[in-house]
Amino acid sequence: MPPLLITKKKKTRILVPISLTWEGVHLETEAFLDSGASGNFMDRVFASKNLMPLVLKERPLMVEAIDGKPLSCPHITHDTIEVCMKTGVLHRETIRFQIIDSPSCPVVLGFPWLTEHNPVIDWVQRDIRCWGPSCQLKCMGRVTVIGSLNIATAPPLSTVVPDCYQALKEVFSKARTEVLPPHRPYDCAIELLPGTMPPRGHVYPLSQKENDIMEEYIKENLERGFIRRSSSPAGAGFFFVSKKEGDLRPCIDYRGLNRITIRNAYPIPLITELFDRLKGARIYTKLDLRGAYNLIRVKKGHEWKTAFNTRSGHYEYLVMPFGLCNAPAVFQDLINDTLRDFLQTFVIVYLDDILIYSPDKETHHAHVQQVLRRLLKAGLYCKLEKCLFDREMVHFLGYIITPEGFQMDPGKLSAILDWPLPQGLKAIQRFLGFTNYYRRFIKDFSTLVAPLTAMTKKGVGNQKWTPQARQAFEVLKQAFTTAPVLRHPDPALPFQLEVDASELGLGAVLSQRRAPDKPLHPCGFYSRKLSPAERNYDIGNRELLAVIAALAEWRYLLEGSTDPIVIITDHKNLTYIGDAKRLNARQARWSLFLSSFNFILTYRPGSRNIKADALSRQYESYEHNVQDQHPIVPQERIIASTTISVSSPLMIRLQTVQDKAPGGDLPRSSLYLRRKEKKSLRFTMTIKPLGTWGSPKQWLASENCYGGPRCAGILKIT
Repeated sequence: MPPLLITKKKKTRILVPISLTWEGVHLETEAFLDSGASGNFMDRVFASKNLMPLVLKERPLMVEAIDGKPLSCPHITHDTIEVCMKTGVLHRETIRFQIIDSPSCPVVLGFPWLTEHNPVIDWVQRDIRCWGPSCQLKCMGRVTVIGSLNIATAPPLSTVVPDCYQALKEVFSKARTEVLPPHRPYDCAIELLPGTMPPRGHVYPLSQKENDIMEEYIKENLERGFIRRSSSPAGAGFFFVSKKEGDLRPCIDYRGLNRITIRNAYPIPLITELFDRLKGARIYTKLDLRGAYNLIRVKKGHEWKTAFNTRSGHYEYLVMPFGLCNAPAVFQDLINDTLRDFLQTFVIVYLDDILIYSPDKETHHAHVQQVLRRLLKAGLYCKLEKCLFDREMVHFLGYIITPEGFQMDPGKLSAILDWPLPQGLKAIQRFLGFTNYYRRFIKDFSTLVAPLTAMTKKGVGNQKWTPQARQAFEVLKQAFTTAPVLRHPDPALPFQLEVDASELGLGAVLSQRRAPDKPLHPCGFYSRKLSPAERNYDIGNRELLAVIAALAEWRYLLEGSTDPIVIITDHKNLTYIGDAKRLNARQARWSLFLSSFNFILTYRPGSRNIKADALSRQYESYEHNVQDQHPIVPQERIIASTTISVSSPLMIRLQTVQDKAPGGDLPRSSLYLRRKEKKSLRFTMTIKPLGTWGSPKQWLASENCYGGPRCAGILKIT
């Protein structure tokens, strides 16, 4: 079967508003009409974010860009279930999408869809004017104009309380979470190590925008009673981090306080035991609490330890703030005690996730009402927009739960299933090195891997992929996503996390030992490409990003663990973030995130960190030929195009000494100059003005033409 095609470059897009409905879920977004795509596609992250159920293909399909170049993931391994898609007012159909990596286009409707429906498009008005004849019978009742296709943002999701829970709608109140809660037995105590004192931090410099937001934050929280003025000898720094939506979120730098706080370890239930209780359940509801930490008071007499510094004054919290190392444990105690008599019968609480399960809808409505009443009585409130009601399938703790049982979320297996076909000897060797670590768990491993091993033998040449080798590659990937290689994690046992970052990607392996004398068994694999911005991080920040990404991937397992998580890295200097005097916004966000985990970092040389290294480098086999280029200097800052000509005799002399350059290879477009050539170097510079800023003669007259105070702009060398 020829590979599926999808347009990679985007020049002019035709976007059509659509709504998708499946299993009671309703979602509105937009689709890209792409006549160059040979199928209908959905972005993997978009599907995962919206909990779209996926189905594993019997055989993976190849996919490539329309120009023949490889995509970030050249295989399609999953489809969506059948969903109802509505386009415009009356046009409805049932459709499946194939899952690819397409972050800029969440949904792509390709040539088969355009052929089937044959829409007439007004290219001037950018409207679909009418549909093809076949649509009149099977997709709609009459012809209609869809309307403008150029949508800026998708409408918000519905936030209506289901009818059967309307009597308890107060539990979804946002206003009730903005009132100071009473003291309770679950108040947040901050017990310090003997002989220690919380440090007094410095005041972070803020921009004018940040200062305005800080003043508003202080004013609002003083009015609510969440904070008060303080005379505490302690004082943490106050700063902002950016949220995904672009807004700023205030944060407190509690690193110093957390280092001297006695940790509150709380028991974590076994996932297998939790899921054993689900037998016989056929309907599920998930609840998410609003402002959970602000619903808990700081223990009386401990408020001074939460003090923070700002330019406008010194304040301390009366409610539990984000960033305290024991905050997750305190919250878990509260929610467990609130729902304790429901936990063994129809409720599962795992950290901050609440799942209600029942054998039938009538019983389920009664169960949900009981839980909502109990939350309301305890002064706990739900975030309606994140709750899921009366579902026959839910994603919970990295698993998909249905009446038939539970299975690992396909999205959690993508690091292996989406591993691209290795190109070149080194890429094949890395994959084989990775699989060799788990050979004891794979039956007939040597026979299975033989076609791949043959490709690495001396004299093979370009490692041509035979049908047998391709089949072995796909079978091996499937083996890694099922037992006995991959096992369900056991939160009662210590975790080991191996991480690595390459220039193009991140990789991690989560493992456990079932007994001290047993081998490490993988519980999960993680891998993703770095974004263009992340590729510019220095090696230390890339390695730290790998730690952050891996902890975020398995947060539901690792947050609040009693035993320290052993994190293995091949970079020695990752501990700096705990002692850094000043943090930039990114490091501050990471530090705040890390405060919720109990872990130790240990070093392992890169030559021995093979598993995580292979996962992080799986993208290199095709990225070497396709590099994204991003200009460092914006086009509007470039004033003139400059050409430098060096005399031919001098160039000939220069070329003869390049092999004698000290230090090995030179950067591209650089020449090695011996002292005498440097003295005799003369060249002619020609400037072609591209803008109107000043005079070219003035630029040439400046001694500091690049970046100097007299420089009107930056010259582009061509």
